Amino acid sequence: MNAFRSGLVYGALLAMLCVPFTGQAASPPPPRALVGGTLVDGTGAPPVKDAVVVIRDGRIACAGTRVACPVPPGADVTDVSGMWVTPGLVDAHVHFAQTGWADGRPDALDVRDRYPYEQVQAGLRNHPERFFHSYLCSGVTAVFDVGGYPWSWDLRMRAANDPVAPHVAASGPLLSTYDFWLNVPGEKQFIYLADEKAAREGVRYLAANGADAVKVWYIPAKTRSAEEMATVVMAAGDEARKVGLPLIVHATDLHEAKVALKAGARLLVHSVDDQPVDDEFIAMARANGTIYCPTLTVYEGYMKMYNAFFTHKAPAVDDPNGCVNAVTLAHVAETASLPDDPAPVKQRIEPRLAGVNAARAVMGDNLKRVLAAGIPIAMGTDAGNPLTLAGPSVYAEMEAMQGAGMTPIEVLVAATRTSALALGPLGKDLGTIEAGKVADLVLVAADPTADIAALRKLRSVVRGGVVHPLGELAAKGR
Repeated sequence: MNAFRSGLVYGALLAMLCVPFTGQAASPPPPRALVGGTLVDGTGAPPVKDAVVVIRDGRIACAGTRVACPVPPGADVTDVSGMWVTPGLVDAHVHFAQTGWADGRPDALDVRDRYPYEQVQAGLRNHPERFFHSYLCSGVTAVFDVGGYPWSWDLRMRAANDPVAPHVAASGPLLSTYDFWLNVPGEKQFIYLADEKAAREGVRYLAANGADAVKVWYIPAKTRSAEEMATVVMAAGDEARKVGLPLIVHATDLHEAKVALKAGARLLVHSVDDQPVDDEFIAMARANGTIYCPTLTVYEGYMKMYNAFFTHKAPAVDDPNGCVNAVTLAHVAETASLPDDPAPVKQRIEPRLAGVNAARAVMGDNLKRVLAAGIPIAMGTDAGNPLTLAGPSVYAEMEAMQGAGMTPIEVLVAATRTSALALGPLGKDLGTIEAGKVADLVLVAADPTADIAALRKLRSVVRGGVVHPLGELAAKGR
């Protein structure tokens, strides 16, 4: 043992002696200046034409007019004339434990004979880079995974060490009012809120594992009374306060949404879609400082998948910049050739489709009500659900928000500054282009303040001060 230690010491000394001494520390990289573009900083302020954004050590050093932000001597200058510069997009509602197709949701369309669910989950756990890259390639520089398996917590560090990944926050397993079967042996993504004790223990488990939030999947169960479910949700909210974690709730009915607000929900990740929100809902949301994430388009993905299954025609993939990975594209195309009998599936889902059509109008109207009341609105897609694909699904979601009555600049603020706030501590340095913030930016070739669809015309993504041309990101994601 002593000889072994001596060898280590000798090797270390030899290595030190072999390093040339320069007499000075390595010079920091020069600042970068993006010059000539139109700056839309994410705060809601008017655009600044012919702007300068100075980036130093991965952060914004200055952003504004040429007078306010002169180009520093020795800076690497990039001419972005004709471009609009916005903050990187933030998707405040994603799930890495889902694939964007049926193999990740066998409760929707069961393909486990082809793709065993345990193997699907192992692939998701082992290869998150497929989705990391599709997010960044679509201009999404931060995401909030609001429910999945315990391994989703590990994605935070994995993303931090991947230069072409978004920042990741993760809440971990969901606390559910419904005893959902979709788990794997040895791991659970759904922790059943059987009673108050289970609710408090579940919250403490999340806190002990460093969760970024407590997520409650508030699903009415026919076997439980409304009062019983409200009691366990309130217990979860109370325990979340005690351990200092924000409460996130999936609640789509007004009754459940109000209970969620009483429990202290900081983020509602779905629209209320059964009836109009009322004054009591608005008052409670204001008192909590709750962020409302409408998640308008996720139902559309399910309908597209079912339609492809029934008609045997491959669904179109809305991916304007070629960011979706090849595995996902192949599976989506496979929907048209699944051999299963569509009759029982159609019988099962037809009642739901009728409900979806009714919900759409309510969701849009409620977004208008919440917006008019001054409740902060975030952007989230529920990506991972069938045909709500990681990355490019943000475009349809933002366009739906604009279609529901938000102005393009309001949508942009929702998708940047407010969604960053929804991330909690991770988001404090993200979401706007201001001095001191992390230099996460997107450069697009059209004006997003005139039409939010301009964000589809992505040209480059800046992640931590490093400029990634779109072609480079698209190729890496494949």
